[in-house]
Amino acid sequence: MQWSELGDQHCSFSRTLSVIGDRWTLMIVRDCFLKVRRFDDFQRRLGIGRPILTDRLKKLVEHFVLTKVAYQQNPTRYEYRLTQKGLDLYPIVMSLVHWGDIHMTGGKGRPLLHQHLECGQIFEPVMTCSECGEEVTAREVRVIPGEGADSAIHLPLGVLPDKPHKHPHKPRRAAKQA
Repeated sequence: MQWSELGDQHCSFSRTLSVIGDRWTLMIVRDCFLKVRRFDDFQRRLGIGRPILTDRLKKLVEHFVLTKVAYQQNPTRYEYRLTQKGLDLYPIVMSLVHWGDIHMTGGKGRPLLHQHLECGQIFEPVMTCSECGEEVTAREVRVIPGEGADSAIHLPLGVLPDKPHKHPHKPRRAAKQA
């Protein structure tokens, strides 16, 4: 499958990746949540080339993740602001940050903390069930066809084991032969 074909898949995950799935796009979205809005600021912070940045911003605007708002006339200059569709990416961004805080800090601790404005506490993102409010993990979810399913969706997709492999980054050792 070609990268350009992802958006044609009958899969919400694939279609989402077709819009935000490359590294530069995710970095731009991350910076938007950090209140970066102007082209030159994105370029300076990310070290991204102008043609790539132009392409990614255009794509995010075309998919209504960002909107362009003029902040200067003669010449007209724009800033890029998250739309509601863009703001809805916040849980995804926070999940990636949380994963990085757990697995990619090299033992140095979290580089940035997130403080909940309502209660003032530092928090870690947690996925909860919209119906009962309990925390949800991958082992507590079953995937079933929804109203948008078609015959291309193959279920059951499988169930995760009760316990993860103890050393996820190391291959399992073969059992000793007797």
